[in-house]
Amino acid sequence: MIGGRRVHVAVAALLLAVVTACGVPGEDRPRAVTPPPGPFPPTATVAPTTAETGAVTEVLYFSREDRLVPVIRRIDEVPTVDVQLRDLLAGPTHTERDDGLTNALTGALSNAEVELVDGQARVTVTPTVADTGRTDEMLAYGQIVCTLTARADVDAVIFIRDGAPLSVPRGDHSLSSDPLTAADYAVLITLR
Repeated sequence: MIGGRRVHVAVAALLLAVVTACGVPGEDRPRAVTPPPGPFPPTATVAPTTAETGAVTEVLYFSREDRLVPVIRRIDEVPTVDVQLRDLLAGPTHTERDDGLTNALTGALSNAEVELVDGQARVTVTPTVADTGRTDEMLAYGQIVCTLTARADVDAVIFIRDGAPLSVPRGDHSLSSDPLTAADYAVLITLR
């Protein structure tokens, strides 16, 4: 009987060793984990900074890893289309940059003016003087289109250069001089 009991204890010890060896090793401190790429639902939101306590929201689109990401800022009053475009051109805040957001407009389209005519935002762009080597014009134009069409008073965006409609890249890499909407860049949009 004693020999049988030793066998049971030895088997139990062996099973315990096997079960504990199959787990993930413990760590002394928590560490950040980067999720694998993929279309995962957002699991966390960025807490607004103290400056983001206004009564209305402003939606701006920035870029991260060749994708367009909407950002909601709290501001005191509804911005005009011109103010919203200037906020977009100014780029992400420090907190937004810490979240991995960048601005494809820097270098691609540093100068732009907008006027609203019958629900159409007409954006006049001035090409940059120096070639910056950036190749993300599609994201830059997508940022402007998605930001402005997120407004209730803008149905579409058209780009103008030297007084004529400008052909710009859409999300499918085709060029268009027609009025554009966020649907033209839908393949590039991610929530986070």
